[in-house]
Amino acid sequence: MEEPKPAGEPPQPAPEKPRPPKPCPPPPRRSWIARILFILLLISFLFNLSFYAMYQEFFSTGGGPTEQFDSGDAEAEQKIAIVSITGTIMPPFTERIIRSIEQATKDDQVKAVLLEIDSPGGLVADSHQIYHRLVALREKKPIVVYMKRMAASGGYYVAMGAGTEGIIFAEPTTWTGSLGVIIPRFDMSGLAEKVGIVSDPLKTGEFKDALNPFRNLSPREKEIWDHILDESYQRFINIIVENRKDLDYDQVKKLATGQIYTATDAQKNGLIDEIGYQEDAIAQLKKKTGLEKVRVIRYTHPASLADILLSSAQAGQVENRKQALLESTVPRAMYYTSWLGDVPGMQ
Repeated sequence: MEEPKPAGEPPQPAPEKPRPPKPCPPPPRRSWIARILFILLLISFLFNLSFYAMYQEFFSTGGGPTEQFDSGDAEAEQKIAIVSITGTIMPPFTERIIRSIEQATKDDQVKAVLLEIDSPGGLVADSHQIYHRLVALREKKPIVVYMKRMAASGGYYVAMGAGTEGIIFAEPTTWTGSLGVIIPRFDMSGLAEKVGIVSDPLKTGEFKDALNPFRNLSPREKEIWDHILDESYQRFINIIVENRKDLDYDQVKKLATGQIYTATDAQKNGLIDEIGYQEDAIAQLKKKTGLEKVRVIRYTHPASLADILLSSAQAGQVENRKQALLESTVPRAMYYTSWLGDVPGMQ
C-alpha cells in the first residue's frame, strides 16, 4: 500500500532524462562565400599593386637617374660621374645603365666618367647597346674603367666602350676574360626516351624548334647555330681589337677561349692596363681632365617591382630551375660566364 501524501503538498515532477548533445551544424554557406571573396580581393589587390608599380616605373623613366654624392669635394661644381654596371646585363637593368650614360653625356658639369663594372656578362644585344652608347660618350668626355670582383664576357665587352684612350683598372683579385659566346641549352633526349616522352611540336618551319631539349640537334640545325655563334664571336674579337691598341686579331683570338684570367694574367696579356682601386681610377680621371677639386657622384635608380621580383626569384633556386626548363627552347645568345650557374632572371 502506498503511503498517503500530506494534504496540500504539490505533486513532485518526475526527474528529467539527460538529453543527447546536439550535433554541430555544418558551417553556413555564407562563410565559404566570404572566404572566396576575401581571396579574390587579395588577388585583386596584388594585381593592382603590381600594375601601379609598373605604371610608376614607366612614367619615371623620363626623369633620368638621381645623383648620389660618392666622394671628393661636395661643394665642387665640376663632377666625375660613376656609371655602375652590376650583375647580369639584361633588362630592365640595361635601360637604366643607358639612361645613366645619356645623363652623363648631356650634363655639362660632368667632365669625365668612371665606368664601374662588376658583372659576369649577359645578353649579346644588351652588351652591345651599352657599348654603342659608351662610344658616343667617349667622343665628348674621357672614360676610365674600374673592374671590381668580376668583369667577364659581356662585362669585358662593355669595358671596350672606353676606347683606345681609356685606361682599364682592375683590383688585384678581379677576374676578367671569359671572351666568347654561349647559348644555354638542355639536352634531355635521353631522359625523354627513358620515360617515353615524344616531342612532336606543330610548327611552320624546319628550324622553328631547333633548340628543343627533348631531341638532339640535327646537322643542319647545328650548322645554323654555329654560324650565329661565330658571328657574335667575331664581333666580340673585333671590338677588342678596335679598342685595345696593343692587341691584334691573332692575339685576341688566342685569348678568346672562354678562359677566366686573374688581374695579373690579364695585365700580362694586355686585357687591362693597371692593377688598382677606385681611388686610382679617379686620380687618373683627374689627371686626364686637369681637375683639382671635383665632386664624384654616382647615378642611382629607385628599386622597382622588377628588382623585388628578381631578388625573390634568386632566393628560390628550385623555382628558377623549373622556369629554366620551361624556357629552354628560347634561343638567347649571351656574352656570359656559364660556369657561374643559372642566369638570374632567365631561369
